[in-house]
Formats: sequence, structure tokens, C-alpha cells
Amino acid sequence: MNKKIDLSIDFCGIHCENPFLLSSSCIVGNEEMSARALQSGWAGLVFKTIGFYHPEEVSPRFDIVDKEATSFIGFRNLEQISDHSLEENLTALKNLKKRFPNKVIISSIMGQSEQEWQELARLSEAVGVDIIECNFSCPQMAAEAMGADVGVNPELVAKYCAATRRGTKLPILAKMTPNITDMTIPAIAAIQNGADGLAAINTIKSITNIDYKKKILPSVAGKSCISGYSGKAVKPIALRFVSDMANCLQLKNVPISGIGGIETWQDALEFILLGSQTVQVTTSVMQYGYRIVEDMIDGLAEYMRENNINALNELVGASLVNLVSSQELERDSIVYPYFASEKCVGCGRCYIACQDAGHQAIDWEHKKRQPSLITDKCVGCHLCRLVCPTEAIGISQRQKKAV
Repeated sequence: MNKKIDLSIDFCGIHCENPFLLSSSCIVGNEEMSARALQSGWAGLVFKTIGFYHPEEVSPRFDIVDKEATSFIGFRNLEQISDHSLEENLTALKNLKKRFPNKVIISSIMGQSEQEWQELARLSEAVGVDIIECNFSCPQMAAEAMGADVGVNPELVAKYCAATRRGTKLPILAKMTPNITDMTIPAIAAIQNGADGLAAINTIKSITNIDYKKKILPSVAGKSCISGYSGKAVKPIALRFVSDMANCLQLKNVPISGIGGIETWQDALEFILLGSQTVQVTTSVMQYGYRIVEDMIDGLAEYMRENNINALNELVGASLVNLVSSQELERDSIVYPYFASEKCVGCGRCYIACQDAGHQAIDWEHKKRQPSLITDKCVGCHLCRLVCPTEAIGISQRQKKAV
């Protein structure tokens, strides 16, 4: 009989039944849809950002980057904060907490002054939310001194975190922007001025596509603007920033909620292994619906069961020990690729890749339409393995380089 796996974790002092949260976006834009999400199994949600500012949205406002048969690998949006009234949003937050007392309800806020940040925090606490998330990172706000313009400025982050702290006793998350070289600088400023935890990353400033008529997409009456990029394509960038903060001595033991390209339980696990206690999801829901959390819960639970892991905390940050500087990497050994002829379909992609972008270390047997390795030329880069469409190229045992 399979033992029951406990996926719960305490995050900023708040108990979460599992690490899966919905991130602040269009997928949690009102009470009805948020309620359906919570009924699907999510531990909680970060409601779409609220504020005194009321945006006028554009149409269309989404665009994608796709590849071959993939629906999309990257997603761009022009949306700003909630276009519902502040009163409506506060009512929704209050009702959600009453209807789902055991779920984690997080209010995402964004102000334009210290007074607004403080008041939004006070109002959020008054309606009963569990945590407040300061959105210092939205890259497409039409108003000045909002969103990513704040997140790249440690002084503003410090000032607005302090203002938020004056307005509430609840745990505060600072949601960081990736549109910066070193995220730890504003993150430290946030923690030193009242934030209890960090959320990262928000979307990356981008231009996704330009059509043959020279219009930048999404085209709004022929025009467009730089805006946020998300989806699977940003996961490597998000993992880097999360690991930077988890490894920063000045941020030691600060709770992190990981965001960026999380579509599967494996993606979520990667964030957890690099230091995230919870993860936040949007674009996966846009493709597969709220029910995707069932797959995430089942997959993570089965992984823990198979590896005899009793508590989620055992996984948090477990891979950080394997992250070192480039100078510390092993450089006197090599791993050669090996070719499984029974899987090979003779497409020649490995040969072309090695000839034109590698070290000309693959010989092509034209009669058999099969590759073979020229060992004394191979440097073990594994480009051939990565381009193989049938996984016919594997990894051999590591061995010392020939002198």
C-alpha cells in the first residue's frame, strides 16, 4: 500500500496544504474564477494586482512565441493591474477568505505613493487576507513610478516596503523584477525594510514578433509597446534569479516563492530544489486549465514516495550545493556520447550539427545511414545528443581525458 505523502509546507508563517499557488494575473481576476481555481486543488492564490490606479486596457493584448508543433513556448501580454474597482476587488478577497478559510489568499498590491502603498496594505489586512505581495515588477504599466520602474530602484523598493509595513502586520512578499542584472540588491533592500519573503520572477521586458507588414505584435491599431514575456521559455532565467537569492548570505533563510515557466511538477520541483518553498503558476493554466494542479500534486507526491522523502522541506534548496562557480567545475575528464543504432532513423541531424557547429567528430556511414564517433576529435560537448529527435544518442561513463 502506498504511503500517504504530505506536501504541506509553512510559508512566511502561513500553512499551505501544498506548494502550488496561482500567480497574480488574468487567471485569478475575479471572485468566481478564483473560487473555481481553489476548488481544483490549488493551495492558494495571489489575486490580480489591486490599486487605486484604474487602467484602460488595450485590444488585442496577448502574443506568443511558438516552435514547430508547440502551441507556445513564450507568452507576451500587455495587461496592467486589475481593471475592476478597488471596492470590487476587496470584496472578492474578503469573500474568498470566508468561503475558503483553509486556503492561502494573497493580496497583490501596487501604489503610486507611500500613502497608497500603506493604505492598500491596511485595506487588504482588513478584509482578511493571509499575505500581502508588493508588485514591484510589472513591466507594462502606463503610469510612471509603478511596476518594474520601482523594482530596479532599491531606494524605491525600500521606501514602498517600509510604507507597506506601516499599513499591516501581515507577512509581506516583495515580487522582484528580472529586468535587472543583480536581483539581490533590491531584494536585500526589501527585506531590510519590512518584507518577510520574496517572489520571483515577474515577466521580462520583450518584443516577441513583427509581421510581414512591419507591425509589432500584438498590434493595437497598428502600434505596440515593450511588455512582459513569460511561459516555459523564461524558466532558465527564473531559476537563475531564484538561486542567486537563495545563495545570498544577506538573504539567508528568507522564504522564496518561485515563478516563471512552471508547467509541470518537474518544473516546480526544480524551483523547490533551488530554494523556493512555494511556486506560482499562470501560463500553464492558460493552456490546460486549473485542473493541471492535479497532475502537479500527483507527480510531486509520487516523486517523494519513490525517493523516500517524508517532508517537502527536505527538498527545499537541496540542489544548491551542486551550484558552483565555473572555476570549480571538473575539467580533466570527459563524457563521450554513444549511439544506439536500434533507435537511429538515419536523419543525419547529429552529423550536420557536429560538422557545422561542433568539432567534426562524427563519421557518417552513407550505406547504413548511421553515425559513428571519431573519439580523438570528440570534446564531449553533446550537441549531437541534444539535436537527436529520437533519443538515439546517450551518455557514456565519465573518464579521464587522454594526456
